[in-house]
Amino acid sequence: MDHTIAVRPPAEAAAYGGPNWPARESSLADELGSIWSACGIDSEYATLKAVLLHRPGAELFEVADADEHLMLEAPDAALCGAQHDDLADAYRANGVQVMYVDPDASGASLSGPNQLPPPNQMFCADLFVMTPSGAVVGRPASTVRAGEERWIARRLADRGVPILRSVGGRGTFEGADLCWLAPGAAMIGRGLRTNTEGATQVAATLAEIGVETLVVDLPHTSMHLMGEVRFADRDLAFARPGRVPWTALEALRRHGYEVRFFPDDHEMVRGFGHNFVTLGPRRVLMPEGCPLLQAAYEDAGVECVTVELGEIHKCAGGIGCLSGVVARERVAG
Repeated sequence: MDHTIAVRPPAEAAAYGGPNWPARESSLADELGSIWSACGIDSEYATLKAVLLHRPGAELFEVADADEHLMLEAPDAALCGAQHDDLADAYRANGVQVMYVDPDASGASLSGPNQLPPPNQMFCADLFVMTPSGAVVGRPASTVRAGEERWIARRLADRGVPILRSVGGRGTFEGADLCWLAPGAAMIGRGLRTNTEGATQVAATLAEIGVETLVVDLPHTSMHLMGEVRFADRDLAFARPGRVPWTALEALRRHGYEVRFFPDDHEMVRGFGHNFVTLGPRRVLMPEGCPLLQAAYEDAGVECVTVELGEIHKCAGGIGCLSGVVARERVAG
């Protein structure tokens, strides 16, 4: 019996580019929903499909000095967890898939095993931002939050979300400093949390996928661009009077937005009423206890879904900060 194995010459073998070579001609964006998970965004207002959250837990019991942990007051850890559960339930009730970071406690710190996650890990929006082709993983600006991005990157990869870039070098970038003006246009806020090198890296990555980027400078007391501008629909944005950069205001109007101004600074600073997440056109998820802001949104034809988050606000963040947006319906075809 002849056991000779017939071997094709390289010119004919698919492995060497022969006639049966299956060329990968689709773009990465084309592969979302097949090879990769269905993810990505190209606007701030289209119907929200999926978010990434981290439920705060035992790590908040370790917060004694609020300022040391970039917080406003030491929070009640159990109440924060319960309010975060209510937030997740509100998303699910509105058709949004909720995914969790769930850092592995056995490796949450390089300093040793059985370490708790960092207390600010819950603010997922700071740690990455989505594009039409995948995620850009940030690099937080404070040593207090250094390393939180590791767990975001791991979970995004686990979920089949392609990572286009992780900001490196001496660059700092937090996802709450980027917003989408249109499917082909983004705006980055440069300031306390995002430096010039970080903004440059992110803009370069966006340019590779055909997105133009405008970098604007934030006021010196601004935490993020998210705190100065929010979007409720394709033609409606809200901005913080006296603090939104003029270049940002020009860009919003150039892209066809009516810009209304938040009417009450107290409800923003203490109630985080401006820190909403848009569930879909003219429909937002916002915190309870901000009647003036809610009335302003409703006056503009925006439906408001509310949830109580007062204890979490002591940690210096709101709904927008907590919610890493993974997927929205696409505006561009």
